[in-house]
This record gives sequence, C-alpha cells and structure tokens, in this order.
Amino acid sequence: MAAHDTNAAQEQTSPEAPSAGPMILTLDPHVSPEDYAKAREKERVARVTFSFGENAGPAGSDSEFREFLGREHLFITRYDDVIASLLDDRLSSNPRTAITPEQQKRLPQVPEELRPVFKSLLTADPPDHTRLRKLIQPSFTPRAMEPLRARIQRIAEELLDAAERAAAERGESRPERRMDLIAEFAYPLPVTVISDMLGIPREDREMVRVWTESLLGGNRGQGMDTESRARLREFTDYLRRLFVAKRKQPADDMISQLLRIEEDGDKLNEEETLSTVFILYLAGHVTTVNLIGNGVYALLSHPDQLAKLKANPGLVKGMVEETLRYWGPVEFISRRIAKVDLDMAGTHIQKGEPMMVGLASANRDPARFPHPDVFDITRPDADKHVAFGKGIHICIGAPLARMEGQIAFETLFRRMPELRFAIPSEELRWNNAFLRGFAKLPVLF
Repeated sequence: MAAHDTNAAQEQTSPEAPSAGPMILTLDPHVSPEDYAKAREKERVARVTFSFGENAGPAGSDSEFREFLGREHLFITRYDDVIASLLDDRLSSNPRTAITPEQQKRLPQVPEELRPVFKSLLTADPPDHTRLRKLIQPSFTPRAMEPLRARIQRIAEELLDAAERAAAERGESRPERRMDLIAEFAYPLPVTVISDMLGIPREDREMVRVWTESLLGGNRGQGMDTESRARLREFTDYLRRLFVAKRKQPADDMISQLLRIEEDGDKLNEEETLSTVFILYLAGHVTTVNLIGNGVYALLSHPDQLAKLKANPGLVKGMVEETLRYWGPVEFISRRIAKVDLDMAGTHIQKGEPMMVGLASANRDPARFPHPDVFDITRPDADKHVAFGKGIHICIGAPLARMEGQIAFETLFRRMPELRFAIPSEELRWNNAFLRGFAKLPVLF
C-alpha cells in the first residue's frame, strides 16, 4: 500500500532533462511485455512514463497515483540490474532520504491516522528496518506457516462448498454453474486466513472489510479524501481497542504475539504494531487475491498447461512460481532513492534521485528466462523470479502467499475440473491499478 505514496520528498529533486522524450510503458498486461522488451533493448535504465492502456478496467479514484505515473521516471529494466539494485545499500526505501533535515522540519506534519501508512517496514532503512524485521520475521518463516496448512485447506473447501450451494439455490447444475472467482474464492480465502492469523474476531470482520476496501480503493497519500481518512481513523481506533483487549487476555494469534514479542530487551511500540498489522492485512491479502485470480486466468488461457496440472497436481508448486513470474501481482517497486552519487547499470545517478525497479520487466528478461513470454508451469527456474522482491525488503509474507496459492489451485481444479471462462476472455478487464489483477473473473463450473 505504501509502495506508491508520494509526498514532498519526491518534489525536491528531479532527473536531469532527457535528450529525448521518455518511453511510454503501458500497464495493460497484454501490452506491457512488449513495452518492457523495447525498454530493455533501449536502456538498462530507461526514462519512462506510464499509461493504463485501452484494455484496463474503469479508472479508479486514486488520482494522486495516476498523476504520479504520468511523471517521468528512471526505470531499471533488466533482471541482473534489478537484482543488483535491490541488494544495493546505497539505495533507500525512505521517501524522505531525498531531502535535508532542515527541509524535513518544514514538511507538514503527517496526521496521526496516516502515520502507520507513511512509516512502516516498507519504507524503513537500516537500522530501523533491521530492528523491525528481526522482531516480526520469526512469525513468517516457512516452518511457522506450516501449521496453517490444514486450516487454509479447510477454508478453501468451505468456500467452494458455499459456491456450489449458491449455484444450486439459483437452479444451476454442472457444468453450467456460475461463480465470480474473485468475490467467491480468491478474495475471501486470503482475507479469512489473515483475519484468523491476526485474531480479528469473526463478528468484526464485515466491519473491517468495509474499512479496508475503502482504503484500497481510494487515495493513499496525504491527499486521501475525507471519507477514506475517516474510515482509516475508525480502523485505527478499532485496532487500538483490540490491542487493549489482547493485552488483557492474550490469545494464540499474531496480534497477541506482536504485542508481547521481545528481542534483546527490544519490542514494538504501539505505532509500529499498528503499522505492521496494516501491512499484513492490506498489502498481504490483496497480492494473494491477485496471485489466485491471475493464475486461474493464465491456466484457462493456456489449456495445454491446465491439462498438465490436471494430469499431475504435483506440478502446482511450479505453477505458482510461473504465475508469479509471468503475471505477478506487482509491476514494479515505485521508488528507491540514491543516498549518494553513484553509477548504476551504466547510468550516473545523483544523490536524492528516485528510481523505479521493474519487477515485471525483469521477470520477462530473455537473458534470464528463455522464451519469457511462454507460460510454462514446468519451467525449471521459474522460482528465480523477483515477484516478491529481493534483499532486505523481500516480501515477508512470501511463504504464506505460496502456500495459499498452492492450496487454492490444487483444490479449485480438483473440485471443479470443468472450470472455464463464463465470458470471452477478451472481454475481461484488468484492474486499473498499481497491483495487477482482476476485480471480477466470472467462470462456469
């Protein structure tokens, strides 16, 4: 969520005037691979702007984000350079790196309800990042996630049971039963999982869903509209009350763990706990929704690969990795800022200059992945993708997302082998948003 927040830090510095106009990259996933290929061929660090293209869904209300995309950016295009940039400690994730302490003092104070959005694990540099990650990471190792497998499996089965009941109540029978895959499966699966993990009481979840959907649909910078800020404040106040209750009566859930974890005498303060819950709930579940939706779309669009998975369900691990490489949920990391003057990928970068890191472009780089525009669930090196990032900021929830994806695909196609598009695939529209996915995916089963 904080990945594309903009503020005064971005305005203090700007790239040198280019000798030619910037390339326009289209975020429509059917067009973007070709655009990324042109950018990789032209420059290791290209000057670009972005458009959503003709085949995206309706424009969202995030006008600040759209304005941000329309600016000129330095964009790292190739796999090896993307890896190098994500491992380079001369680059900062903190948007305020670009300005002096004196300039920081003159910035408007961030409203209290926005502080968990602006100051988080996503935007922290060492040593703050190191400290936060050390406290949170143990809860998200593959070993820590494994006990959740049975619970995730049960949720997946229950959601498909509910979809079958709903179809029966409408008088539909197989193979003509209808379902919106996003609303009835891809969305509620990770949301239920993360709510269970965090310890959000069941009776509060509908209320929390309204708050968080409002945040995901609107501006997320300081230009956030009044209604969204009010809902953010309500969500924050709710979480603070929940923290009080869990301090008095801890349970076996992640919020209780976050409130009591301590390492070498250090622990999370209230604001850090709030920020962590925000990241886990908002950023975590949306990317998994898109992983599931994008993977189903990819399989139904490539019947030869779907046949392989049905014949050998053990291919599901590779199928998840190939989906992350081929149509991963995150197009790019929107800002890394040079802490010093440096040379990167053959380009001189001035101190304070922001760059974008092209994850989707790197994942289609033929220098790393032969025939990158082919969707192949048996690709032996698909797991070398950078969909989760790399280095100290690699996605903390990656083990959980992988597990959810594997369970979702195996369960869905085992239970519903006749699953197919309910409308022509060319009529489906990708979200007009930073995170790549679908708002609706109607299917028959």
